[in-house]
Amino acid sequence: MSAELLRTPLAAEHEALGARMVDFAGWYMPVQYEGVIAEHLAVRTSVGLFDVSHMGEFVVRGAGALEFLQQVTTNDVSRLAIGQAQYSLLCLPSGGVVDDVIVYRFVDHFLVVVNAANIGKDFAWLGEYRSPDVMLEDRSADTALLALQGPRAEQALQSLTPAPLRELRRFRAVDAPVAGVAATIARTGYTGEDGFEIFCRSGDAAALWRRLLDASPTPEPCGLGARDTLRLEAALPLYGHEMNEQTTPLVAGLERFVRLDKGPFLARERLLAQQARGPARRLAGLELVDRGVPRAECVVVRDGAIVGRVTSGTYAPYLQRGIALAYVAPALAEPGHDLGVVVRERALRARTVPVPFYRRAA
Repeated sequence: MSAELLRTPLAAEHEALGARMVDFAGWYMPVQYEGVIAEHLAVRTSVGLFDVSHMGEFVVRGAGALEFLQQVTTNDVSRLAIGQAQYSLLCLPSGGVVDDVIVYRFVDHFLVVVNAANIGKDFAWLGEYRSPDVMLEDRSADTALLALQGPRAEQALQSLTPAPLRELRRFRAVDAPVAGVAATIARTGYTGEDGFEIFCRSGDAAALWRRLLDASPTPEPCGLGARDTLRLEAALPLYGHEMNEQTTPLVAGLERFVRLDKGPFLARERLLAQQARGPARRLAGLELVDRGVPRAECVVVRDGAIVGRVTSGTYAPYLQRGIALAYVAPALAEPGHDLGVVVRERALRARTVPVPFYRRAA
């Protein structure tokens, strides 16, 4: 299997640690090491280390770079200071989501981090709107990305870098060596915990991975299984589940990342119209009352009638209950509604609750 799939620079490291490897969006990736629950709890209580080098990285530079990114993204890139990042979305003129991304601003360029499954699609789509004064470069193959996440991530990383991490706020980035490796450290992540994402050259990734695993406190190596349960407890959306090209950011509850007042951008008119009339469905958080594990595509019912469908569901290891995100009518998306989720032909009792399901202590 591995010979047919794309491999990150850390594939051999995962094999050496005995990871269970799977096909994820065409990549040969670790789904777990010790186990999803143990890895999940390590991130919630201490620190875990993930290989996310399958993610894509595009460099955007040139005189027209800011104007270009303002046109193709929903957030306001002009508000970024040097060394700052923002979550944003690439949207079609119809309002549908091409991808969700993080945009970083540096002195002479922007960095756009995209989802692994969408690298080719995103690069081609962005190329359609690029003007001659914009240079767009795919650096994905040359860039590795490691995520150190958890309440003790700062302590573990600080022993390996001279960068003053306590001064590095959320969604900020700084260039600094880590264990002697040239890197960019960003205080970002996809787990609902404090933590860092560390960019480095692909050729340096294995050495950096090993040094991070030797840090104190010692990080737990974590796979994609725990990454998914962690992001779902934090109610963080996943492209292809909570959003796609038929789903707008307003339907997905991501309106805070859509700056309709920033001026013209591709999806602005459609999103303004949808905002005025209100979306026909909304993303809701569901917590199971009965024992069971909801999964994507399970139907949501009320009084025997289908009223929605689950986009993501799991057993939440830290919360110790079944949770799900689901699209339902706007009135049913508000917390406090009693609904059912059909799992193996049985309607399990559930109720709508505020999201995120889990919020870390300040």
